[in-house]
Amino acid sequence: MWSGRRGSLRPAGCGLEELRRRRREREAVLRKARREQQLISKRLLRDDAPGEAEEGCVAMILREAEIQQFLRLAQRGTEEKERERALVSLRRGLQHPETQQTFIWLEGSMRTLVGLLTSNQALLQLEAARCLHELSHSEQSAVAEACLPATSYLLTYLSGHSSDFILCPGLHSPTAHAATVATWPKAEPWGCYGVCLVPSLHHLQVNNDLLITHGALSTLGLLLLDLAGAVQRTEDAGLELLACPVLRCLSNLLTEAAVEAVGGQMQLRDERVVAALFILLEFFLWKQPSLLPEGLWLLNNLTANSPSFCTSLLSLDLIQPLLQLLPVSNVVSLLVLTVLCNIAEKGPAYCQHLWPGPLLPSLLDTLAFSDTEVVGQSLELLQLLFLYQPEAAQAFLQQSGLQALERHEETQLQDRVHALQQIALHG
Repeated sequence: MWSGRRGSLRPAGCGLEELRRRRREREAVLRKARREQQLISKRLLRDDAPGEAEEGCVAMILREAEIQQFLRLAQRGTEEKERERALVSLRRGLQHPETQQTFIWLEGSMRTLVGLLTSNQALLQLEAARCLHELSHSEQSAVAEACLPATSYLLTYLSGHSSDFILCPGLHSPTAHAATVATWPKAEPWGCYGVCLVPSLHHLQVNNDLLITHGALSTLGLLLLDLAGAVQRTEDAGLELLACPVLRCLSNLLTEAAVEAVGGQMQLRDERVVAALFILLEFFLWKQPSLLPEGLWLLNNLTANSPSFCTSLLSLDLIQPLLQLLPVSNVVSLLVLTVLCNIAEKGPAYCQHLWPGPLLPSLLDTLAFSDTEVVGQSLELLQLLFLYQPEAAQAFLQQSGLQALERHEETQLQDRVHALQQIALHG
């Protein structure tokens, strides 16, 4: 990859249950923040449509008769180019909310679009996917719901692992978390001609339970394995963008209650998924560090309520590679520390794998950070470690831990600092 026993002291307000309560509250805040503002800024497909800006193309509002005409040409045109141009015109019109409303209320329109999406002509499939993509970004719930007939085809394509269909960069709207399918000719390099196919696997939150029960987690887990294999075989710079929607989709689905009901965690084949995720994290580290939070957010959601995923991290000896990410940025540091807290929270047997080892020296470094959230998460991890592994507190003292804490005594973290000092000195 990259080059116990339970403590008896439980100060009031600082015991394990209090730590868990704090962490649950913080997780809820983080999850809400991610839903409202994704870590990677939203990009609409039309921003990437080649040549259109240069051609001076203007999106026009389409009337019912024009929509019908374009659909008819796309379905029955005599030449493929004519059919493709009709879909291009329709897609541009669908950038307008007025056209979107007209389209969804027009009888047979969505059925025709899905038919083109599932045709055997690649260029028509691409343009149909782009049309659906425009609809998926609508702020109107009725428009998004009209895209539902395409959902089963998405799952079929994903499950089929066709070499012509693969996930491409995730695109999000305030009401959607779009994991999208892209397709491009086999001759094209990866990521060169990625075109989005919607609705999205979990465009509407109300559909997440349905997707989970139909095996979406398992399918996405297999795609994650494929992507990890791909980054080991090629240096193509576009691959990091292909992994992003897989990670987001898995992360968001794992927050749903239905995951536990259907044994969703088991669908992900624990160790293989964790190993694949770390391959992608290493790839991001060297190619696109800004995408590291995407992978770490998934790792956080995997380990939050699953001892088996925590066990996989330990058995694959991945704590050291995880610690090596701490200096990258404050956002990355916070997520790494959160994952480590997920592991430590599982009890003495897990903390025994965290200490002795490189964890304490790394935490001494993070205590020197200026970011309050990073320091606070470091304090929480130390507290969990001391509660379950009292010997670690003695090692902390021997490594000048009290001096590292003193710099935060006059900050908003002072109560937590004092509590940790007491545990270290008298535990």
